[in-house]
Amino acid sequence: MTVLVAGGTGFLGTAVVRELVDSGWPVTATWVEERERERLADQSVELVRADLFDAAAVDAAVGGVEELEAVVNLVGGYAEGPRVHETDPEEFDRLMQLNVKPCFLLARAAMPRLMERGSGAFVGVSARPALRPFPGAAAYISSKAAVLALIQALDAEYKHDGIRCNAILPSVIDTPANRESQPNADFSKWVKPEEIAKVVRFLVSDDSAPLSGAAVPVYGRA
Repeated sequence: MTVLVAGGTGFLGTAVVRELVDSGWPVTATWVEERERERLADQSVELVRADLFDAAAVDAAVGGVEELEAVVNLVGGYAEGPRVHETDPEEFDRLMQLNVKPCFLLARAAMPRLMERGSGAFVGVSARPALRPFPGAAAYISSKAAVLALIQALDAEYKHDGIRCNAILPSVIDTPANRESQPNADFSKWVKPEEIAKVVRFLVSDDSAPLSGAAVPVYGRA
């Protein structure tokens, strides 16, 4: 029973992979650039190269996973900018593509596999601003709200097939990039990747059997 972790080579991804492996799960993780593979060099994990914005590549990646039990999609990105009337339409399109399309393509490829086995889990990453917006990031917030809506649509469509679909909603994740961009912040209030990883592990496990369609807050104290 394998977990496919899309975006498993990022700072959150490596924490999620480590938590799953340490908990005894077989894990397959996707990667794109060669340097990313080094981040998982110490983990017993199957690596598959895949462009998660290409439907055929996603179909091949998902189809190559033996005994697929769960999919965790961590692919996405963040950007701030001006208010809506000053935002370039191409930036809006970029963030919608970045945050929503891999989630859709992974679900499209994975659901037949999970339906066939009659169980499974799909976990996506939305964000707290999807519920509590702030000014200057309308494109990002819209894309993360779309992720949440997609996860809840998946729940509506597949829960009777035994597939649990849930979204986690981080606040600010304690990563080097976020520390660099907000050097005066109180990092102790941010949620750590390792803490989020434990929530993801719960959501793919049978312990979360009653839970589907949820927007799970992983805010830390931020």
